Amino acid sequence: MAATTDHGEEAAPEGPSRPPSPRRGRIATAVSVFGELLITAGVILGLFVAYSLWWTNVVADRAAGKQGDKIRDQWKGNNGPGALDTKNGIGFLHVPAMSQGDVLVEKGTDTKILNDGVAGYYTDPVKAALPTNGKNGNFSLAAHRDGHGAKFHNIDKIEKGDPIVFETKDDWYVYKVYDILPETSKYNVDVLGAVPKESGKKKPGKYITLTTCTPVYTSTYRYVVWGELERVDKVDADRTPPKELRE
Repeated sequence: MAATTDHGEEAAPEGPSRPPSPRRGRIATAVSVFGELLITAGVILGLFVAYSLWWTNVVADRAAGKQGDKIRDQWKGNNGPGALDTKNGIGFLHVPAMSQGDVLVEKGTDTKILNDGVAGYYTDPVKAALPTNGKNGNFSLAAHRDGHGAKFHNIDKIEKGDPIVFETKDDWYVYKVYDILPETSKYNVDVLGAVPKESGKKKPGKYITLTTCTPVYTSTYRYVVWGELERVDKVDADRTPPKELRE
């Protein structure tokens, strides 16, 4: 019996279903595969970001902590005046505004050194002046801003007037931030000069310069902070930090 409509009319018979077009099937398959590839790529990218921004920090902090403990143990075992050990580290940088605790400082700024979660002083293209020699010059440093310890991640939290303290076996070198350059070319080596003229200085003095990449998560430009030495405090038997680190 033929099917009828609600009005009692005989419904038109349904024709035979047409098989899907082979071309349309191939397109659907390609879209499905492409979607799965995008999902897989997203997962891989997420894992890579997690590795770059988290796991490398964990590994670098462990390495830096181990090396820092070794340096402090060496200091305790040597009661005489301590010469700088440029192989394993020369001291520790303290910048309260960055909330990084003590940052081990080593010789050099190449990736292999900075990847260990430390700050490095420049040897090229401009040689840093170490504060321990008592001479005028610029103690210029670099560290990663993201990944591998990210010791200068919060460099943008530093303000003019903030303290920067460099700790050695025998002395605390207390600097005061006097100028900041939020963005400059990565090729601008003048910021590392013995007299950093871009900071407004015109005469030799005892300066410190912190540099790192900017904007965050890129290496397009450089962020620069300049400080000037205010005083040098002798380390006592208890290694009592200067007041700038106790406030």
